[in-house]
Amino acid sequence: MTVAEAEGARAAVPILMYHAVDRDPAPAVLGLSVTPEAFAAQMEVVAERGFTPLTTAGLAAAWRSGGPLPARPLLVTFDDGYEGVHRHALPVLAKHSFASTVFVSTGWLRGKHDEGGALDTMLDWSQVRELADAGTEIGGHSHTHPQLDQLDQRRLRFEALRCHEIVGEELGTAPASFAYPYGYSSRRVRHAVREAGFAQALAVGNALARRRQGPYALERVTVRRSTGIEEFTRLVEGRAVARNFAADRAMTKGYALARRARGAVRGHWI
Repeated sequence: MTVAEAEGARAAVPILMYHAVDRDPAPAVLGLSVTPEAFAAQMEVVAERGFTPLTTAGLAAAWRSGGPLPARPLLVTFDDGYEGVHRHALPVLAKHSFASTVFVSTGWLRGKHDEGGALDTMLDWSQVRELADAGTEIGGHSHTHPQLDQLDQRRLRFEALRCHEIVGEELGTAPASFAYPYGYSSRRVRHAVREAGFAQALAVGNALARRRQGPYALERVTVRRSTGIEEFTRLVEGRAVARNFAADRAMTKGYALARRARGAVRGHWI
């Protein structure tokens, strides 16, 4: 292993969390969307700064085995499965030969598993297969995108397992990676995700990912409509991440306390 690879293996890794890539998304996803032009400019920054995007499974495998990583690893991830990821993001990723991971909510995608409830136009399974054929890792994001930590045990198990089964059926390969809807998890949720067959999972946290977080609690940073190119550059460089997301993290802690209280009352926690 070279010195650069050894440093990469120890590094804090920026895992970028995107949602919709669209010029005119539905109002419900506007704040968590980026325009195609902004996404292209952001990927130019990633290329110019010498980062090497990996899949979620690739990063987790290296950290699990102690294997080498590139000097500047980075992950590009998309949640939910919006159609613009195929239409707008895929050509940009292909231009740079960048790996990425798309986490799909299987009950939201267009096609035979659609149960309604999607917030905007979603991928169909032919598009998901095209993404996979282009080297994109397809991960799970539950079946119907609920707040997993508020579900009873039967429903929690269904959401994780059904998602895993459908992706495997549609692509012929079982998914290895998962992202928690809304970023929330608990020991019980993490156990259910593992039992469903996922080898690693991503939260939000708005912090850089580190090996010590463990394979089922890797943290990500949110890229929003309001994320300008200078702020984006700071995020990928790991500069002032805590300050940029101070309000989000304080709010998350407050939500966590409230959610634990609700879960305890409902008897959902172990």
